[in-house]
Amino acid sequence: MLTVSKIKKIAITLLTITSLLMVGFITSCSLMTQSSIKAQHTSTIIPAVSNEQLIQHVKQLSITNHPRNYTNLDNLNAAADYIKQQLSLYSVKISEQPFQVEDDTYRNIIARFGPEQGERIVIGAHYDSCGMTRGADDNASGVAGLLELARLLKDNPPTIPVELVAYSLEEPPFFRTDNMGSSFHARWLAETKQPIKLMISLEMIGYFSDKPNSQHFPFEFMKKLYSDQGNFIAVISNMDNRKVTGKVKSLMMGATDLPIYSLNAPTFVTGVDFSDHQHYWKNDFPAVMVTDTSFYRNHHYHEEDGDSWDELDYNRMAKVVQGVYIVIQHY
Repeated sequence: MLTVSKIKKIAITLLTITSLLMVGFITSCSLMTQSSIKAQHTSTIIPAVSNEQLIQHVKQLSITNHPRNYTNLDNLNAAADYIKQQLSLYSVKISEQPFQVEDDTYRNIIARFGPEQGERIVIGAHYDSCGMTRGADDNASGVAGLLELARLLKDNPPTIPVELVAYSLEEPPFFRTDNMGSSFHARWLAETKQPIKLMISLEMIGYFSDKPNSQHFPFEFMKKLYSDQGNFIAVISNMDNRKVTGKVKSLMMGATDLPIYSLNAPTFVTGVDFSDHQHYWKNDFPAVMVTDTSFYRNHHYHEEDGDSWDELDYNRMAKVVQGVYIVIQHY
């Protein structure tokens, strides 16, 4: 028979367990979101990003070079040629990394800035698209950001080596395989023992919405930790790169009024490793993804003939580029 004393003991035990679970949950959330990170302001003058240039690049890739999937080699090569030509306006150190997949040759396009020696920052974005989607956000937006970064770095040379890389073959059927262009690049860096300070993958940086419930998450409770409006940019990585993520987030927060959120989580959380940064993790390089969160926000993700240039927010995309620029200059 339960006495009053026993009931009190049970109640106290349950209360203690509940409290410990809540502390654990809050601690886990804090570890994942790094919500206590403060903006790191710098004295660097942030150069203007050209919305017109961003639009031009996105239209070139999503209209002129459409479709640019792995089966349309002519369009894919035309996209690579365009990226190479644009990068050559801003750097004399342009190269290609050709690689073979299933009897066809694909190309990574590389531009280098700053000194030759020292720890390197790599900024990458894939230029191929999935199927018949126009791929404006995925991932012409990332490439446009890469090209604008090149323009800014020409006028404001970095003090450490910086490598901008446009990759091929991020999309299915090569996604998450060693046939991705970023896998070839990351393995080359590892094999040649290049010292890497940071890698940032620009993966869909142009789609924003201020509408309530326009933002979705892997788990519903995450809306309480972030926002239900898709009006922010995210810095994503695994748990091993919490310090790296925090520093990138802090610098971006100090560079722009665009809300910057972050997530560090295991790769079983859907989307955490869904871009080129995954291959840098595999080769023990510190890497993060900067993203508008892809299919958690953009309804036209991988939609046939969808994801068009006129659905993007170029003002906010420019702020993302400025944030990454400050990371390059101060990381």
